Amino acid sequence: MSRYTDHNKIISGVKMFKKFIILAAGFILISCGAEMEVEVSTNGGEPSGSHDSAEWQIWAYSTAAPDFIGDFATVKGSKGEVLREGSNGWVCLAFNPMPEGGFNSPHDANPACGDAASLAWVDAYMNNTIPEMDSDGWLWMLHGDTGVDNFRAYSEGDREGSNPMHFIESGPHLMLLPRDPRSLDTQTTDFDTGAPYVMFKGTPYVHLMIPTEGYYEYQPSAEPK
Repeated sequence: MSRYTDHNKIISGVKMFKKFIILAAGFILISCGAEMEVEVSTNGGEPSGSHDSAEWQIWAYSTAAPDFIGDFATVKGSKGEVLREGSNGWVCLAFNPMPEGGFNSPHDANPACGDAASLAWVDAYMNNTIPEMDSDGWLWMLHGDTGVDNFRAYSEGDREGSNPMHFIESGPHLMLLPRDPRSLDTQTTDFDTGAPYVMFKGTPYVHLMIPTEGYYEYQPSAEPK
């Protein structure tokens, strides 16, 4: 009788141990799942793999605008090829040439999403011609840019050749590209107040910079004091 009782206790103990193992394994899986979800969300949905792939470029360039614009915009690759056809008339692309192996981050690409009018301005700037626009243009750059002399066109990335007081590496912002440059004559050039300001004043490429949250993350020294 004692042996029978002891045998039952052993069987019961084994069953309890198996239940404990199953519960523990389930807890570990749930925990790992939660960690993976956090990793994805904190990574901004960035695709894995090469940064010169079409998938990565579409993600990096289209997220230069709010998702209600970027999700429906046409996306162009580093060679001007269409990676994804859009439906809202906006186009997202990188302003910087792609290095071998791709950009390290979206910020390094200088990506932007613009409407048709803004792209006419961009085309003129890239070809050193006077912009001819039917209306004002809008351009989103939520990944910021790699820096420019606020008073000197074609100074992108030239920190060493610029007056340190004039150089600004921007975080997220929206740009107004005017049909008539004179419409911005009364706007300030001060970029350290947090308010909208003009860039390239006195040139055909003057435009209004509108800082958004995180604008000074790449150049904290310019943040309003």
